[in-house]
Amino acid sequence: RERENFWSACGSRKKKKTEKSKNKMTGILFGTGIVPGGPELMTLKAVRLIRENDTKKPLIKEEFLTVNPYSRPAEPLTEVRNIFIHYTANKDTSAEQNRSYFENLGITGERSASAHFVIGYEGEIIQCLPLDEIAYAVKTRNYDSISIECCFVDENGKFTDATYQSLLQLTAWLLREYKLTPNDVLRHYDVGGKKCPLYFVEHEDSWEQFRQDLTDYIMEE
Repeated sequence: RERENFWSACGSRKKKKTEKSKNKMTGILFGTGIVPGGPELMTLKAVRLIRENDTKKPLIKEEFLTVNPYSRPAEPLTEVRNIFIHYTANKDTSAEQNRSYFENLGITGERSASAHFVIGYEGEIIQCLPLDEIAYAVKTRNYDSISIECCFVDENGKFTDATYQSLLQLTAWLLREYKLTPNDVLRHYDVGGKKCPLYFVEHEDSWEQFRQDLTDYIMEE
């Protein structure tokens, strides 16, 4: 029932830096316009460096879903405005198991759901969909976003360190690919209020720390 409720919100057919560097980056608001950074101001040149970050593509296993109406409709994704972070809402399941769940929806037709990537609790990354096709992941935003599902083993939804590190690397690389900033990374919760990813919703400080860690990771690369 929990999983059914979770997927109902997904849509349907239709490393450390120096202390000085960290202090400069803390509290930065990325995006357009003025970029405050505490006592110092981040220059627009620095923002451009983030937009043009050189993060290398992580190791990704491509296992594209079979084209079907419920998890891979093969509809074009013509723009990417945001990267959405999710959790699988199914404790102790692997990346392969969640990929298989999406695949089986093409057979059962029980609901529409998918994501571009699934990160396992050992840090493995599986790509389920090409990046030029939509996923059924965020009901109102399927046509302008990329979605990443994360596996978990803790009751509270917290990701393992391996999952967290792979999430940083994958997200940073996607930001490079689409010329986006950490401010363009959202939780499923941020659109529609679904408690996903659970830990980042119930621990706002951890979500903000993830964005800061993402910033630090990009600047280190």
